Amino acid sequence: MIVMIAQPTAHSVWRNLWRCYGYLRPYWKATCVAYAATLALNVLSIVSPQWIRAAIDDGIGRRDLPSLSWSVAALLMLTLLKGGFTFLQGRWSEVASQNVAYDLRADIQRKLTILSFSFHDQSEAGDLLSRAVQDVDRIRFLTGRATLRIVESLALLIGTAAILFWMNPQLALLAIAGAPVLIHRSLSFGRRIRPLSLAIQRQLGVLTTRLEQNLRGARIVKAFAQEQAEIERFERENEHWFELSARSARLTAVNGPLLNLIANIGVVFILWYGGRLVLERQLSIGELVAFMTYMAQLVGPVRVLGQIIPAIAQAGAAAERVFEIADAAPDVRDAPDAMPLPPIKGHVRFEQVSFAYGRHSVLRDITFEARPGQIIALLGRTGSGKSTVVNLLPRFFDPTAGRITIDGYDIRTVTLASLRAHIGIVLQETTLFAATIRENIAFGRPDAADEEVIAAAKAAQAHDFIMQTPDGYHTQVGERGVTLSGGQKQRIAIARALLTDPRILILDDATSSVDAETEQLIQRALDRLMVGRTTFVIAHRLSTVRKADLILVLDRGQIVARGTHEELLRTSGLYADIYHRQLKPRDYPSS
Repeated sequence: MIVMIAQPTAHSVWRNLWRCYGYLRPYWKATCVAYAATLALNVLSIVSPQWIRAAIDDGIGRRDLPSLSWSVAALLMLTLLKGGFTFLQGRWSEVASQNVAYDLRADIQRKLTILSFSFHDQSEAGDLLSRAVQDVDRIRFLTGRATLRIVESLALLIGTAAILFWMNPQLALLAIAGAPVLIHRSLSFGRRIRPLSLAIQRQLGVLTTRLEQNLRGARIVKAFAQEQAEIERFERENEHWFELSARSARLTAVNGPLLNLIANIGVVFILWYGGRLVLERQLSIGELVAFMTYMAQLVGPVRVLGQIIPAIAQAGAAAERVFEIADAAPDVRDAPDAMPLPPIKGHVRFEQVSFAYGRHSVLRDITFEARPGQIIALLGRTGSGKSTVVNLLPRFFDPTAGRITIDGYDIRTVTLASLRAHIGIVLQETTLFAATIRENIAFGRPDAADEEVIAAAKAAQAHDFIMQTPDGYHTQVGERGVTLSGGQKQRIAIARALLTDPRILILDDATSSVDAETEQLIQRALDRLMVGRTTFVIAHRLSTVRKADLILVLDRGQIVARGTHEELLRTSGLYADIYHRQLKPRDYPSS
């Protein structure tokens, strides 16, 4: 089944194409060299048939060897010059277009890095990869060889047509008679191929997403014996892409031969009528040969235009997808008058904070206070809003109502970088990069000394297992840390957070992936490191909530109970239920 894609307006297509050419501005020197070489090639192409005419009429026709020799020598020189200009054309057009691709990918990476969580929550990684790779490459071709071929073809068409009229107006009129038909056919083809190209590129993004998910979830696929099911899902998406590509191929297969047919019919008529003029001695053989050479030069640009138009259509569709990212605005950004957050003590207040995803309310009227050095534990059933509360503190999202302050500063009035520099985070899903263990620990402070990295690892109880790896701190952990166990990844993530020496800690189920012995070691380290820091913990173990100064019990986005462990056991039925169902069975005896 083919999904109908809304066709962009002609105005938006041209606007996007014009924006693509704007990326050539910093490389105008290389672009000018390429186009100067192109115009020089056109001049040589227009001059060459005249030397062929001279070689035939003056050299061969009059049996004049010097004239033949000069004509051949001139043609040889023109061929050598063409080779040199062709090199300059290809070299510098490629330099400029590759720089365009470099800048576009850098802009995409920069924008994807600063865009808010809401954008990434609604996007698919495979589709974004498709835009950054395939779509950018289509724009690179547009700003390089495609546009160069268009300029070259149009200049050659105009120059050749002028020479034809100068040589023989009657033959020239016959030669260009089919031009309007060729132009109409080319434009009609472009209108049909553009929306199809957009559909193909979008489906390619779907394919890339499916493949990326299969690679990322390879262990789960095998664990549940779903290899065949995943193969079939991919084949369905691949078949849809094939259907769209086949439609595009059919249109192209019809368009190319049709353009050639129209052009070649003109050549046949020129040969017939020009031959009659030669027999009637109104045209020399050399002039007819030169004329036929020019005709071949006329047909060439028309064929090139027929081939380039699909590339322009694809580039227009690609530009739309790329600029969707470039034009996306982050939901969370620095205020125009934002100031750096000065050194803080860690006094946090939530004042009637509410948050919603669109129309879906997640938090309602959250109000509490965390004093410096306190441990705040958040508990609740799945979907109660615990993670959303801690995600609002570093401004991964902004509240839809209310405000959050740190030491009296509204966090929306300070810069994001300074705010997050004061917050250390260990997320529920541990993310490590395909780099060394040291680079992962020092991710927040790349300039940290080795001694500081080792101290953070020791505090997180990670040093011993790190030293048992093949290369110690220089061991590569593999993509997403697949070479490490869950507990090892968790401890490295904790070390990464501790190295930044934050005044506020967010531990989102930070010890859920470790065994009882490892958890006790980590808890001892955290007990020492939490002194003087405000700590928010999404806890699932009794040993954690017992140490909390304040426990917030959430249900359906609201705080339904608050207090210490002993107080809540007496006053909150929901807390008692969570304690008996979740906390107590998972608690381990302390050492």
